[in-house]
Amino acid sequence: MHHLGILAHSTGGAALCFLEFCQEGFRRVGRHEHPDVTLDYIAFGYSMPAWDAGDHATIRTTLARSVERLARAGADFFVCPDNTAHMALEAPGPDLALPGLHIADVVADQAARDGRSRVGLLGTTYTMDGPLYPRALATRGIAAEVPDADDRRIVNEIIFDELVNGVVTESSRQEYCRVIGRLAARGCDAVALVCTEIPLLVTPEASPLPTLDSTRLLARAAYEVAAGHLALPTWRGGPMRARPLACGSRRPGSAALAGGGEPISTTRSSDDGRHHPA
Repeated sequence: MHHLGILAHSTGGAALCFLEFCQEGFRRVGRHEHPDVTLDYIAFGYSMPAWDAGDHATIRTTLARSVERLARAGADFFVCPDNTAHMALEAPGPDLALPGLHIADVVADQAARDGRSRVGLLGTTYTMDGPLYPRALATRGIAAEVPDADDRRIVNEIIFDELVNGVVTESSRQEYCRVIGRLAARGCDAVALVCTEIPLLVTPEASPLPTLDSTRLLARAAYEVAAGHLALPTWRGGPMRARPLACGSRRPGSAALAGGGEPISTTRSSDDGRHHPA
């Protein structure tokens, strides 16, 4: 068993990742058991001025301090259940104190396993406008699609005005489903929920497209590593390679990364028959 460190940068996503990791252990082992896990959180509000200024180096320094504290707590590797934070983690700088899984690689790997060809992205404007997911998907031969400018603004406002504050409303769920429906009309065959709070709002049952839940995918990948089914990752921050090794290599005879042989993304068809997931 390996000790997981959760590098938190937003509240809801980190809490959901922690819960999903523990519950994956309960599903696999029973008896309320799971590998050791430690969570460290420096409130993301302190980093918002740097985000607004595009100062990724300052944010990286803050995140690196959390990774150091996780290492001192005995963690063997880390995950960061915050997609946008990976833009700062990829900024140049000294190696982080622990190796970590890269959330975009975990999601893109699942999209490839699912046979997706064009994936819509819902997240903060930083993530939707950034290079993380277009690059990770492109290395697997998958196209990335983002909502138009007005819809990106709406998606971002709901994240920062509501979701990160624990507010979930039916009207916002309907807005997200409307945006997802427009992505489906543009040819997307799945939607990646790449703000880790979005799965609290958009469920597979409500979504017009199959969902790729970045939070739960990351938590289940972390379980695979912690349980010894996948090798420890090698990425310690900084720019990723064209085909990174962030998800580790599979050990012989290990279970599927999706967890227990069950798919992590969910397929749903709309009433009009079109094939329509973090």
